[in-house]
Amino acid sequence: MSKTTTIQWCDSTVNPTMGCNGCELWVPERRSCYAGKLHDRYGGRTGYAPSFAQVTRFPGRMAQAARWTDLAGCSRSDNPWLDGSPRLIFVSDMSDALSKGVSFEYLESEIIAVVTSAEGQRHRWLWLTKRPSRMAEFSRWLAALGQPWPENLWVGTSITDAKSLERISSLLKVGDARTTRFLSVEPQVEPISLAKWLPELDWVIQGGESGLGARPFDLDWARSLVAECTTAGVPYFLKQLGEHPVEKGQRLELQDRHGGDWIEWPEELRRREVPGIPAQANCR
Repeated sequence: MSKTTTIQWCDSTVNPTMGCNGCELWVPERRSCYAGKLHDRYGGRTGYAPSFAQVTRFPGRMAQAARWTDLAGCSRSDNPWLDGSPRLIFVSDMSDALSKGVSFEYLESEIIAVVTSAEGQRHRWLWLTKRPSRMAEFSRWLAALGQPWPENLWVGTSITDAKSLERISSLLKVGDARTTRFLSVEPQVEPISLAKWLPELDWVIQGGESGLGARPFDLDWARSLVAECTTAGVPYFLKQLGEHPVEKGQRLELQDRHGGDWIEWPEELRRREVPGIPAQANCR
């Protein structure tokens, strides 16, 4: 967990669990998940799971994060696109809390009880998973207990390729009409279209891949998604171009290793919008 973060679309991160059951970014033939790599290096040390495959609970972290100062109305000099928002806390950047073996009882006591507490309600919590079908099951479990999905708990799923688009249908079953749903299209590794689902989504984040062996990210993929989001009226946030950005078939050499400095981008791609925050042109 971290009160501050270099992730441009949030203020802070917290992990009620560490580790993951794996996904398309963490299989024998491809091990590009940054959380998995960090566990390969630091697994077993304080704050980490013994290994990435050993999903481990860390109760109390959410409650600690809830006590962080409220940022509503505050400016962010490094991330002005977040100005005025309550603190945005990314839940599970180093794990997938919906991994098997993590009980719904734990998720209710560690996540739901905290975000609905007096301190927790001051913040917006952004819960990202590659297992939205289990998140939808958890949502139904809560509803059976008479617990509605907290309005300040935004729900998202990761999209990396055309096959992973099937996750969106499950995401749409989480919560109710008040629930904010978002996609993290990162790392995008092939062309996709979101037009079919955008009318039911509230936010799209996009980015290219980083790390050794990063796959190409074509800038036309960003242009296409910008156009789709503009047509649908959905806020769009380009996080980074990754380490292998491509324009017209040619690799771009950028100063920023992750392609996250938008001064180096074509002007039409400098879009960092967040739901509930008025768009700011060329803010930096």
